[in-house]
Amino acid sequence: MKKIVLSCLLAGSLGFSLPALAQGDYPTLSQLNQRLQTLGNQASVELKSLTKTAGGKDIWVLKVGTGNLDEKPAIAVVGGVEGFHVLSVELATQFAEKLVSEHAEKLENTTFYIFPNMSPDAYEQYHAALKYERRGNATAVDHDRDGTAGDNGYTDLNGDGFITWMRVEDPMGDYKLSEEDGRVLVKADRSKGEAGNYLVFKESKDEDQDGKFAEDLKEGIAFNKSMTFKFPVFEPLAGDIPVSQVESRAMLDYLFEQWNIFAFVTFSPANNLSSPLKYNAQNARKRVVTSILQKDEAINAMVSGMYNETISQKAYQQTNQGTDGDFFQWAYFHFGRLSFGTPGYWTPDFKGKDNPEANYLAWADSLGWNEVFVPWTEITHPDFPGKKVEVGGIKPFVMVNPPFEKVGEIAEEHTEFILKLAEMQPKLEIQNLEVESIGNGLTRISLDLFNNSPLPTHSEMGERSRWLRKIRIDLNAPNDRLISGEKIQLVDSIDAFGKTSLSWIIRGKGDISMKAGASHVGFINKTFNL
Repeated sequence: MKKIVLSCLLAGSLGFSLPALAQGDYPTLSQLNQRLQTLGNQASVELKSLTKTAGGKDIWVLKVGTGNLDEKPAIAVVGGVEGFHVLSVELATQFAEKLVSEHAEKLENTTFYIFPNMSPDAYEQYHAALKYERRGNATAVDHDRDGTAGDNGYTDLNGDGFITWMRVEDPMGDYKLSEEDGRVLVKADRSKGEAGNYLVFKESKDEDQDGKFAEDLKEGIAFNKSMTFKFPVFEPLAGDIPVSQVESRAMLDYLFEQWNIFAFVTFSPANNLSSPLKYNAQNARKRVVTSILQKDEAINAMVSGMYNETISQKAYQQTNQGTDGDFFQWAYFHFGRLSFGTPGYWTPDFKGKDNPEANYLAWADSLGWNEVFVPWTEITHPDFPGKKVEVGGIKPFVMVNPPFEKVGEIAEEHTEFILKLAEMQPKLEIQNLEVESIGNGLTRISLDLFNNSPLPTHSEMGERSRWLRKIRIDLNAPNDRLISGEKIQLVDSIDAFGKTSLSWIIRGKGDISMKAGASHVGFINKTFNL
């Protein structure tokens, strides 16, 4: 909390305030919009609404930087790819606020594109009267294809304002009580002779009497399930075709015009920072590549090490390294940029419990958190006459979103990480320059174009896809004076701390200039006096 107060004081000293940071819970959309508008009034910030969702909510992007923003390497920071992950929106927003109020010097060399909330329709469910972990937007969709959209969603059976679970006693059930915590249900392992005695469903009724529960939710398409990479065809919340929604289309259209982005940091359940992705030669050789490439694996491992040194909390059971149709994987496989993802927060490993829910409840109990679990309570359910039906379970949002008072410290550490990543950006320099007369009015210019960075100028995936622009070297010399060498040269990539050697022979005297670079690695200019 001290860090939050300090951030407010620093922001005030620069002429603006952060109104939502003094509150005790995650901001509403109106509070979030107020903070973004405040940021948008700063000289170093361009605030733009890319479009409005089906629910009438703005999709915002903040372009932060100074000078020629489009000719400097850039990092894109993305929040809200999952609507229930409200922490991600706060981390992206606080990063923007801290960047402007505390780290303005970082804007001289790097541009930042910040998308605070890509799922505002779903995000709004956090503050709704009925709370559940929503993913889809406000588009009307017939998920079960029965001719009526959203006719079998969740039902608050116990009237507590939360959608949890319902368990039905049944000897044919697949679930049993966990041995680690009797409040938790786990799947019975038939291979070990375990018998199940519960059927488990999300809290709901069979409104359309088709024998299924909550299969046609009153929500539309999930942003993080509708991208082009491994699009999950015919799955609920994905849509009929990839990038079918105005918000996903508007974002991708915007990104395809930002040639200077070299890396993404996405706050989402996908995580390749606590534990890096592994190269799989077979999957890397497929026509549709589904494995990180070998050189990029080494980069991921290096950045992961830096992340784990920077972030104090250590990951617990983080096996989600991407799901079909998600944004994190799209940014790498289809956009060719370095892509890093993290949820930003985990329940700590507590007393060696294997089941995540049992682990969370044990930890919550140790802290005296009494409001995170709905005790199992018997109800009368119209679809299960004569059977014992109980409603209960861990409340929505609490396992993936920490109490708000913890967010300031989490945001501080992740801001530090992103700024460290920015310091690693490709940096072109001229080394070993020689300008020598070779007689007969001729001069040889030779130099090494050096990448003074632990990152290569191009990801291997970007180089392979041929989407990232190559490094271009332009020599401004009249054709009749250029005896040897090319006026325009293209370089596919320069390795980390690598170089490419260049030389020209010029006739006559006078200044000759050179420009080298690409939007995502920056440009350098040099004038040679002959």
